Amino acid sequence: MVLSDGLANPEKKAMLVDDCCNMIETQLASKSGISGMALKAAFGALKGIKPGYIQGVVEQLLPQCFDAIDPIWNEGVQHGNPVEHMVSSRSRTADALLSVTDERVKNSSRQIVRGTYEKLRGSAKKHVEEAVPDFANVIDKYTKS
Repeated sequence: MVLSDGLANPEKKAMLVDDCCNMIETQLASKSGISGMALKAAFGALKGIKPGYIQGVVEQLLPQCFDAIDPIWNEGVQHGNPVEHMVSSRSRTADALLSVTDERVKNSSRQIVRGTYEKLRGSAKKHVEEAVPDFANVIDKYTKS
């Protein structure tokens, strides 16, 4: 089974998207200092594009993100604990996830999206690595149900 198979059920997919959006909000709320302020401002700008923009982006990116991290998750399944494996492979997991967003932004026609992403891309890996444990737990929740 590949992770994206879990997105076939529309109800399950909607709950997964909601949980991912909540995880993003929680991660963002935990940020402090100048970089935290910059992230919060950027996120606010993206949310201002249109209502539901973030949720729509998450829904669109999840299949590609799952495809990107599927090999890492499956290695963890083979080792007996995919969550722990993703967490211990957080650098590799972050690189896989960022490859998806890098490609998406490269093809974006929205200047605000491209400009915001490019300004924050340098510090993105650190922030994604910090979110890997929560993301792994969200994935685990839906692979078990």
